Amino acid sequence: MPPARRNYPLIRTSAIPKYGLMKFFTVLLLALSFVPYLQAQKSKPTDYQVKAVYLINFARFVAWPDKAGMQQDSFTICVLGPDPFGRTLDTVLAGEKIAGKSVVARRISTPQESIDCRILFMSSAEGSMNQMVEAASKQGVLTVSDMPHFANRGGMIQFVTDDKRVRFEVNLTAAQRAGLTLSSELLKVATLVRTNETAGDQ
Repeated sequence: MPPARRNYPLIRTSAIPKYGLMKFFTVLLLALSFVPYLQAQKSKPTDYQVKAVYLINFARFVAWPDKAGMQQDSFTICVLGPDPFGRTLDTVLAGEKIAGKSVVARRISTPQESIDCRILFMSSAEGSMNQMVEAASKQGVLTVSDMPHFANRGGMIQFVTDDKRVRFEVNLTAAQRAGLTLSSELLKVATLVRTNETAGDQ
């Protein structure tokens, strides 16, 4: 039986002045241009190369709550399930720093292992997607995926294809419930922002 869907009201951000659009995509394009692995390719970057760059840039527009007992010197981006990025993610993250911490990639097999992750990309949901998302959210982890209906089922950021470009939707309510603060600039760039009456809009 497929996971139950939660119906969140939608804010279509095409109707919102995108004051943060230039800043966000400037950061994104600069990141793409300075990754040697992508520079060496003459062809257009693949979707997962673009998504890898998005992941590191999400980190610049999100504030996390302090995690009890977290004393790590690194900022960890995790992949749960089959890894669609391969070495691309490690290459994109090489040399990057967030709040003075080196950014590293880690592959995990269960949501419970996400306790030391700041961003969790879920490539598949073996079992209940709702339970997997909830387990990661309880750890204060930013959940990201390109699985269909991910944002409508409690995930925080869902990659989508818009006019043959990789874009993303945001479930603001889910992020707020996990204690995360998403920059208004990030929200203005999203194609959709899902919210409800119990969560304040940003």
